[in-house]
Amino acid sequence: MKKKLSGLIAFILLAITTNAQILPLKEQARIIDEVLADRLNNLLPSLMEKNKIDMWVIVSREYNEDPVIRTMLPATWLSARRRTILVFYNNPTKKVFKKIAIARYNVGDEIEAQWDMKKFPDQWDALNDIIGQYKPEKIALNTSKHFGQADGVDHTDFEELTQKLSAANKTKVVSASDLAVAWLETRTPREMQIYPQLNSISHKIIAEGFSSKVITPGITTSDDLVWWFRQKVNDMGLSTWFHPSVNIQRNDNVAFDHLKAFSKESKDQDNVIRMGDLLHVDFGISYLRLNTDIQEHAYVLAPGEKEAPAYLTDGLSKANRLQDILTSKFKENRSGNEILAIALAQAKEENINGTIYTHPLGFHGHAAGPTIGLWDQQNGVPGSGDYPMYYQTAYSIELNAAVDVKEWNKPVRFMLEQNGYFDKNGFWYIDGRQTKLHLVGGGNN
Repeated sequence: MKKKLSGLIAFILLAITTNAQILPLKEQARIIDEVLADRLNNLLPSLMEKNKIDMWVIVSREYNEDPVIRTMLPATWLSARRRTILVFYNNPTKKVFKKIAIARYNVGDEIEAQWDMKKFPDQWDALNDIIGQYKPEKIALNTSKHFGQADGVDHTDFEELTQKLSAANKTKVVSASDLAVAWLETRTPREMQIYPQLNSISHKIIAEGFSSKVITPGITTSDDLVWWFRQKVNDMGLSTWFHPSVNIQRNDNVAFDHLKAFSKESKDQDNVIRMGDLLHVDFGISYLRLNTDIQEHAYVLAPGEKEAPAYLTDGLSKANRLQDILTSKFKENRSGNEILAIALAQAKEENINGTIYTHPLGFHGHAAGPTIGLWDQQNGVPGSGDYPMYYQTAYSIELNAAVDVKEWNKPVRFMLEQNGYFDKNGFWYIDGRQTKLHLVGGGNN
């Protein structure tokens, strides 16, 4: 983290911080490939050693890409080519680390193609030859019961591959699930130089959307705002990994519905934004192969108001406290289910009616790693919730606190989500978090 930024990284930071300028595609590709080379050469061998896997075989076919292989392709490859087989071999005792592509082409500058098609017309025979050369103790394939991102080998490839293996090598086949998850969840120092900028961009877009530049009370609808966010991302040359959502809570007799809060509201509900409304957005971007996932609130000022009512600001503070409780429980090797149970127990002691549904973040928005609750599973999540937390991992701290607001005669949900990073120094928010409501109108924006 304390290494000097390279000239190119410095250029990224300058470009992004000046009006959130997005790098041209050529520069984006250069960064993606540099980060990938660092991950392949410096991170992967250590992960293979830690997980006691000496050979990792990743198989993928064009347009049916394994989620892991998508993170290993060079920036100019938008998909795998025909059938692409990657083989990684690591022998730390002999200090041997090999990156091999059994494919027609080199996979970028880092993975050399080693398929002699004249000698081995059958691609599986070429794989067997590589296995025979290195004689691994384990042959790890991307199969996983609990993590979809680590379950990428398709049925046909698995059947053909295992049928071609010798009887002895078939006994060496193991799941690469833990290794694949480690690859996906571990963030490198170079990535963490970049990640704050993605979060800063996301926060700036939300701030603009929650302003009088975009919202005209009595006219703008929540659906208008959703599409403004979507169009803004597109116009900036970015993409998003999910369609944004905007939810309204107000002083009426409509009860909170969690499903509707994160999906399209029913047609009979008044979704025109009014003065006095509490707005909520769920929003994220994808950039440089990383993702953000953020939820924040705004209050639409009524005539004569300069600040949000105290009962709403107090509610936000309750949700902030729930964030603090949760992140204080982060500990290496503690499972997601353990963290969930301990955090909810303390929240109950503090009379906070909280729901926690926090998840890993990185190459995917809902990424592989320890699941810390689901909104409809507050007693733990079998499988992914049993996975332990490790250092150098990023998370969306996603949760809500239900606060009884007597002025509205109903509970109001303060739904927050902010992105953070966990390492040996503890947990920190990558670009801060919301502690004050955005204010719409009243000369604030």
